[in-house]
This record gives sequence, C-alpha cells and structure tokens, in this order.
Amino acid sequence: MTTRRDQVYRAVARTGPDYVPIYLFNKDQEQSDIVAIGVQHHFMGPKADTSEWGFRWERLDETMGQPVAPVLTSSEDVASLKVPDLAPDWRFAEVPAFVERCADQYRLGSLGLSGFTSMSCLRGFDGLMEDMALCPAAVEALADAVFGFEEQIIVAMAGRGLDAVAFGDDWGTQQGLIISPASWRRIYKPRYAAQFALAHQHGMQVYFHCCGKIDPIIPDMIEIGVDLLNLSQPNLYDIAELGRRYGGQVCFVCPVSYQTTSILGTPDEIREDVRLLVEHLGRYNGGLVGYVEEYHTIGMSDANYDACVEAFRTLGRYRPTK
Repeated sequence: MTTRRDQVYRAVARTGPDYVPIYLFNKDQEQSDIVAIGVQHHFMGPKADTSEWGFRWERLDETMGQPVAPVLTSSEDVASLKVPDLAPDWRFAEVPAFVERCADQYRLGSLGLSGFTSMSCLRGFDGLMEDMALCPAAVEALADAVFGFEEQIIVAMAGRGLDAVAFGDDWGTQQGLIISPASWRRIYKPRYAAQFALAHQHGMQVYFHCCGKIDPIIPDMIEIGVDLLNLSQPNLYDIAELGRRYGGQVCFVCPVSYQTTSILGTPDEIREDVRLLVEHLGRYNGGLVGYVEEYHTIGMSDANYDACVEAFRTLGRYRPTK
C-alpha cells in the first residue's frame, strides 16, 4: 500500500505521485502528509518564552513574537557565546513515539529557527547588520557557532526515522534579499552546503522554509541540494516564470499567500491561486507540495482555511512534463 510518506517522496523525486501532498502545519495534522517534530528548541518553558540559546521572547498576540533583547550586546561578546548542550535528555526523547505514531507520514526533524535567523535573534538584527559592515570576523565566528551546532544536531538525528531536516531561515524582504547576493554566497552558502551535504550523507532530505522574495539565491539553493523549498509568499513571485526557470529542479512547498488571498480572498480566488501553483509548479510529474497554516492571528477565517485545504485536495493533481 502506498503511504502518505511515499507520496511525498515521489513528489520530491518527481516520479508521479497520485496527488499533490499537503503539509497542514498547525491544524488537522493527523490529516497532513507531512508532520514535524522539533529537535532544536526555541520555545521552551511554561510560557514558551525561552530559547535554548538563551534569548527570551515577548509577544503581543499568538504569533511567535520578538526576542526581548539580544544575548550578544556587542561584537566582542561573540567570543564568549555559550553554545547549547547537544544531548540533554529531552532533545530526542519524544522522537521514537512520534515516528511510531506518524508511521505513514513524511517526518521532518525541525531546527525551527535556524542559521541567519538564529544569529539575528542572538545579536539583534541591527547589530548583526552593523557587524557585517564593521566586524565581519565576528559575523563569521557567530555563523560558525550557530551553523556548527546545527551540524551536530543533524548528525545526531541520523537513524531516528526522520525523513528530512527542516530549516527555518527567512532571507527576503517584500522586495528582495536582505543582504547582497554576493555577501550571502560568501558567508552563508558554504555553510548551508555543508549542512545539506551532512543531511544527505545521513539519509535525510532537506526542507528549507523562507519568507520573502529570494529570487537571486533560488539557483544557489538548488545547486547545494535543497529538496523541498518552502516559499511562503508566492504572491511575491511570477508563478509562471518560477515554473519556467526552476520547475523540475526542486520540489516547491507553497501556500495560498498569507498576506493576500488566504486572508482576504474569496473561495474562487483561493482556488485560482492553487490552480496557478499546480499548473506551473506541479507540471513536472511532481515538484509541488501544498502548504496550509491556520492563521487566525492575522485575520484568516475558518472558511478561508477550509477553502485552502479543499482547493489543494480537489485541484492537486499533477500533469506530466511537457
């Protein structure tokens, strides 16, 4: 019997799954083809307000919030950064039961926030941007600490029944990349390449979440081995052009856009967004996973959530490569 897990693998490999799999992120997860468990913990404690890296969150609503203050108040503090313990009892304690419970689903081991995003939480976004111009050695040292710790987690994930390592690292504004592509390629690309290679060496795929518009580095991400690329704001892209340029090279994971159609759209408009995704990204005998996140905190109605799920369920059939 073909499992939901098989369907996701076939979508990634573009070998003809029966339907477009769906990742239901934070609601109805028992109905999802993809599920995730955290292996790096940024939301701990009774109020989920503490990261294992030492920064604390403040919130005005049900979103993840913002760090209260940077852990590293100057570039000099990077040298004394305390890296978390790799193997506390709780890091993988729930993984065996999770794997057993989700046996027929594709299973992500999630780093949660990772890489550059973790660095900006530790140093503060403004401080990190200043350091890139004024103290590049401190940025490199901080990147070594954060990416290096994540590499240790990736190795420790091996053999635990997890299908992919999930990275959560936002690189885009609404208009383009946060830093220059040249700087990204110099500082971050080699570190991602090392992480992705580790995942693959240990039998796991690579799932990479990124908000914002990241056109310049999509070819780089494909080159260094991302398997599932979660572009969370497809409204920022020309979907037809995205399909022409990169379809058949990576498996896209896309929602109905959070900031526009999934919040303000009608059911027909939601269906049209899904139709475009399926037509242009799912025309390669695979290559697309639908993504739905319950987002009432920014105005998503129950009706629109249901419409997003229904649209992927009913329109999510692949077309063969042309």
